[in-house]
Amino acid sequence: MSDNTKPLILIVEDDKRLNMINRRALESEGYEIKTAFTLREARFLLDDGDPDVILLDVMLPDGSGIDFCREIRRRTSASIIFLTSVVDPEGELEGLTAGGDDYLHKPYEIKLLRARVKKSIQKERKTPQFITRGPFILYIVAAQVFVKGEDLFLTQKEFAILLLLAQNEGKIFSAEYIYEKVWGYQTLSDKNAIQMTISRLRSKMKNTGYTIAAYRRKGYAFEKV
Repeated sequence: MSDNTKPLILIVEDDKRLNMINRRALESEGYEIKTAFTLREARFLLDDGDPDVILLDVMLPDGSGIDFCREIRRRTSASIIFLTSVVDPEGELEGLTAGGDDYLHKPYEIKLLRARVKKSIQKERKTPQFITRGPFILYIVAAQVFVKGEDLFLTQKEFAILLLLAQNEGKIFSAEYIYEKVWGYQTLSDKNAIQMTISRLRSKMKNTGYTIAAYRRKGYAFEKV
């Protein structure tokens, strides 16, 4: 992020005409713009500062935008909007799983581009995008967890438990409290549900150096092994 008053947008698009159109449209909205025509140039610009939003073409001369998204997702909290001329539901799912936030299909209306960028900036500034704990990166909005670039493929409740405990590393939470926060019920009516969910979560956390520790009659905590 460049500063608190002028959001920074990085446009990664090899079509020079479209790159220029996007730049002018967003500069007119008061954004600071950086542009790249290749992934190599984009890497260089990312080293110079973290943008608020990245407009990322899917097909670039030196590689795949989706692969690049996986690469940079470990080091940037920017909202990533893919730009693509191909309508492919499976490809879109791959992009979102890789850490993307949205898609724009070419050709698109400039007013739609402006609206998507504005929404992404508001969302990014309002809500923390991710937290890190040891080798874990927890993406709050996407409800995904990566360890060394690998998706743990957590269920919704597994993610909610891990987020609650990881945000309070070392603190013990009772099963009743976790059940209330994750399942939404004030009374622990299904003890097996929480035990089974944490058991699956522990299994997915193997070899990460961390676990969900159980304390008899006390509860659970996110801790180093």
